[in-house]
Amino acid sequence: MKSAVETLNPTRVRLSIEVPFEELKDSLDAAYKKINQQVTVKGFRKGKIPARVIDQRFGRGAVLEEAVNDALPKFYTEAVNEAELNVLGQPEVDITELKDGETLNFTAEVDVRPAIEIPDYSGIEVEVDVVEVTDEDVDKSVEQLRDRFASTSPVERAAADGDVVTIDLEAKVEGEVLEDGVASGVSYTIGSGELLDGIDDAVTGLEAGGEATFTSELKGGSAEGKEAEVTVKVTQVAARELPALDDDFAQLASEFDTLDELKADSRKRLENMKQYDQATQAQERVLEKLLELVEVPVPEKLLEDEVNTRKHNLEHHQLGQMGLDIEKYLEIQGKTVEEFDAETREQAVKGIKTQFVLDELVNKEKLNVSQEELTEHLMRRAASSGMSPDQFAQAVVEGGQVPMLVGEVARGKALAVVVEAATVKDTNGEIVDLEDDEDEAAATEEQAEESTEA
Repeated sequence: MKSAVETLNPTRVRLSIEVPFEELKDSLDAAYKKINQQVTVKGFRKGKIPARVIDQRFGRGAVLEEAVNDALPKFYTEAVNEAELNVLGQPEVDITELKDGETLNFTAEVDVRPAIEIPDYSGIEVEVDVVEVTDEDVDKSVEQLRDRFASTSPVERAAADGDVVTIDLEAKVEGEVLEDGVASGVSYTIGSGELLDGIDDAVTGLEAGGEATFTSELKGGSAEGKEAEVTVKVTQVAARELPALDDDFAQLASEFDTLDELKADSRKRLENMKQYDQATQAQERVLEKLLELVEVPVPEKLLEDEVNTRKHNLEHHQLGQMGLDIEKYLEIQGKTVEEFDAETREQAVKGIKTQFVLDELVNKEKLNVSQEELTEHLMRRAASSGMSPDQFAQAVVEGGQVPMLVGEVARGKALAVVVEAATVKDTNGEIVDLEDDEDEAAATEEQAEESTEA
């Protein structure tokens, strides 16, 4: 076999492959054997029909077609390996010449990973937010915890903001009560915004036994999106009572004995969260700077596939789980179809460029992924998916996705190398030391993964 490579553009090549006919012998033998199992000829046992009889009865052309279809992938793969090409997707194959007993010539056009030159990235500088936890932040955190331990008690007065009311609802569209538009004994906290628009104004000021009618756009059910006339009746008004903010509360709501200890722990947790956010911000901005330094051609076919995959995942998975279609989603987002398409394409371009650049960095820096690193990453992915580690690992193995996970970890390590070499300052001008702890590693891997996801 002979092969030659022609570069059509930075991301596409054409392979011209010439195969001497004798190298098709194995595929021809396989073709005769396959046809033997599929046909019957009077006077011959199944599977024992001579090749000359198959040629006479079914035509040599059928045999050649079967043999060529069998041989093409093998010779294409050999040519790719010989040229050391990093191909993307499936090739477009064209048989240019087939002479029985002489030669098979064909071409294969295919996208390839572009050659990328990684420049010196040690001069990258980025600015991130300051890690600062105020007393107000701590107080807000403790108040949120306190709110979770609130109790309610019925009161004989008009409902006010923050009260918990028990209500009956009836929704009508065009004068007809909806089958799924009636509900009784619904508990609702006034001001929470968890039910229909307009309900807060309707129930505020009502005592038990009072009712009101208002119009609102239905958020779900058989008449979703339609204007409905809703009647709400209050059957009970209950006031929410917060526990006293003292040591007893600290013992009730946490493992701490005093309120001061609880507040100190809240401050530490908030600092850890802000440090994690700061690390994520640093990685995102370093990555953006890195992509600005590198010229990355994007294969058009790969880009179109990525755009289509992102749209499909959004429409059929994410929006489907929320009970939305693409039209409703765009309406909520306030975007036109053109704006959505442009944004999706921009995200796809960034994702492809990020993967190309980080993969090249993995090769340049000779980064490897240990079993321990892969296991830690698998545990994090399992936790985010809601599956147990064993279930997630089984799904990964059965789906042949182990190489994908290895790639995610490797790209995370590559990004960490660049972040470590960069200068990161906060908005106060102070150098930020991004410690290489487990949280920082997780943030880096997540950032690399998010930037390349489809």
